[in-house]
Formats: sequence, structure tokens, C-alpha cells
Amino acid sequence: MANRPAFTAAACTRPLHRLRLQAGSQCSYFKARHDYSSVAREKNCEECGKNDLQIIAKAKLPTEYGNFSIFAFCNNMDQKEHVAIVKGKVAGKNNVPLRIHSECLTGDVFHSLRCDCRAQLDAALKKIARLPRGVVIYMRQEGRGIGLTNKIRAYELQDKGYDTVQANLALGFPSDMRNYDVAAAIIKQLKIRSIALITNNPDKIGKLLNYGVIVKKRIPHEFGKTKYNRAYLAVKKKKMMHLLS
Repeated sequence: MANRPAFTAAACTRPLHRLRLQAGSQCSYFKARHDYSSVAREKNCEECGKNDLQIIAKAKLPTEYGNFSIFAFCNNMDQKEHVAIVKGKVAGKNNVPLRIHSECLTGDVFHSLRCDCRAQLDAALKKIARLPRGVVIYMRQEGRGIGLTNKIRAYELQDKGYDTVQANLALGFPSDMRNYDVAAAIIKQLKIRSIALITNNPDKIGKLLNYGVIVKKRIPHEFGKTKYNRAYLAVKKKKMMHLLS
């Protein structure tokens, strides 16, 4: 029921064997009239006008690591709700420490030990909180771009002996489906002149350079190794060329 008003469930509680989700049914009609997430996305796109992406909201974001600002964007590029978490003044600055973090519900929220995502996010926020300025761009690219359900399908295959790359390929996806055009547009919207990219992933650097972002240097970022993700990290190093020790 994600992204649905709580009362949607109450409106469609007839037994499943009697429920017919056809055009004109009460539930389909209700969904069409009250799909507020779609309305919100359309409104955000309208605010962009002819622009691909622009800032539409900014708020203070106090955290356990320090005080940040959070920026929201209207986005005609992929219509997803990405955000930037910013410390200090970054407009017009060079060598701004910047981390691009792809959403990981299982790690970021549920503290899964299958990956190093949450540890990397926490470490990036802690690092930037201690600096005069910096940015974490939180990208809605769950499961290296394949989405939450497919990521769990990939986990199921990994439980049967596949590695993270083999699992993606078995499901019909490349090893990494993420794109960084929106991240590059966010960097430009924040008027950052150049960045020091916090990453272990050389592919991320290359893609940002292709989109015109000036990457002055790389800041290594290794955190969160556990007995559960040791093999996963080894595959990232060997097959995905991540710069890990």
C-alpha cells in the first residue's frame, strides 16, 4: 500500500474471489480518482515547466550527525523524487565533497547486513557533518536500478548460490542499471563548480564526467563489511571493478 492514502484499503476490502478490478468497478474508479501519488508527480512536473529539473523546496534537516538542509526537485527527467542533503554553502564552490547514494530500503531502513549501503550512507553524513560543506544526493535507484521487488528476487537467487551479478543477469538485467544524468543535473542546479566524489566506483566517476560534471578527485569510502556481505563485496571488486581493499 505504499504511496496510497490509508483509506484506500478500506475502500477495497471485499473478498479477493469476488473482486473484479475492471474499468468501471468501484475500486478501479476509486483508485483513478484518488491516486494522489500520481497527481503529486504531475504537479511537480508542471512546476518544472520546460526545465528538466529544478529546485522547488528547501528545508532545514537536523540529524543525529549534524544540521543539514534538504532540497527537493521537480523532475521531468525520470519523474522520481530524488533529494539533496546539503551542509554549508556549496554554490560556486570547488572540490565540494559529494556522495551519490542509491536508495536501499533493506539496508537504509531495515539495517540489512547483506550489503554495505547503510554503513556507507551513515559514514558519508558523518564525514560531511564535520566539514564546512558537502552534499549527499539520495537517488531513488533501488537495487542498482532494478527496483525493490526485483532486488528481492535477486536476493532469492543469491540464497541459491548466485552472486549479485549472476542474479541480475539471470533476471534479464545488466549488473548495474543506474544512471547519473539526474544526479549531474542536481549538481548543476546547486551551482557546484567541481566535486570531490566520495565513492569506490570508477563507473560512477566516468558517467558524471560524461554528463559534464567536473570531478577533481575521488575520496575512498569503505565501510560496513560483515560476514554476510563479504562475498558480495568481493564480487563488486572483481566483476564490477570497485576500488576496494
